[in-house]
Amino acid sequence: MQHMTTMPSWIVRVWHGRVPSALGPDYLALMESVAIPDYRRIDGNMGAFCWHRTVGDVLEVSMVSWWRDLAAIRGFAGEDITAAKYYPFDAQFLLEMEPHVTHFDCFGRPS
Repeated sequence: MQHMTTMPSWIVRVWHGRVPSALGPDYLALMESVAIPDYRRIDGNMGAFCWHRTVGDVLEVSMVSWWRDLAAIRGFAGEDITAAKYYPFDAQFLLEMEPHVTHFDCFGRPS
C-alpha cells in the first residue's frame, strides 16, 4: 500500500565535493559568498545550505538545497537538472568533479 501525504512537498537537490583540508577555509568562504547567494536568488528556491566535515586530510562538502518544483531547479541548473553546476573557482579546489547531483522528494517542516 502506497502512503500518500497531504503535507506540502519539495524537491531536495544534493551535490557532493571533496577538497584538500588545507584549502577548506578558502573554499567554504567562496561557497558562502558566491554559491549560497546564487542558489537563493532563484525564484522557487526554498533554502540552501553547505554541510561540511573534515575526514583526515579531506574536507567533504555537501550543498543541500530545497526547491518548490522542477521548473525552479531548471532556473538554477539548466535543462539537464541532473548535471552538477560548477563555479569557475571549483577546479582550483575540488579533488574530482562529479558529473551529477541527486534529487529527493521530501515533506515536513522544522518543529
